Amino acid sequence: MCLNLFVSINTLEAYLAEMKNLEMKILNLLVKALGMHQNDMRELFEEGMQSMRMNYYPPCPQPEHVTGLHSHSDSNGLTILLQINDIEVLQIRKDGNWAPINPLPNAFVINLGNTLEVIYHFIPQQLCNA
Repeated sequence: MCLNLFVSINTLEAYLAEMKNLEMKILNLLVKALGMHQNDMRELFEEGMQSMRMNYYPPCPQPEHVTGLHSHSDSNGLTILLQINDIEVLQIRKDGNWAPINPLPNAFVINLGNTLEVIYHFIPQQLCNA
């Protein structure tokens, strides 16, 4: 499979704008779920930094000999990940072990980053259990 990575700046800007819209919709849902005020999350993230990173992992005959990105946590507020092939490269840490995430076709993986974790811990717990 040959992946055409040459896209125009206009296409990237349009994609980033749509990702920003999606991010704000997800954050608004989190605000409702946590019982926060609507503007609190918007003030934190609406004018914040947005970045895009592209990693491509082609099929490999010996995946046990390949190292992708090092284990890490996302320091941002929200990660929107699109897996474009069926290679299991994304893993989560659960109960001290790394477990692969099976890619779902045409679906985004949403990861809440460290920033949202910190915000969550500063919210009085009675709001989260209401």
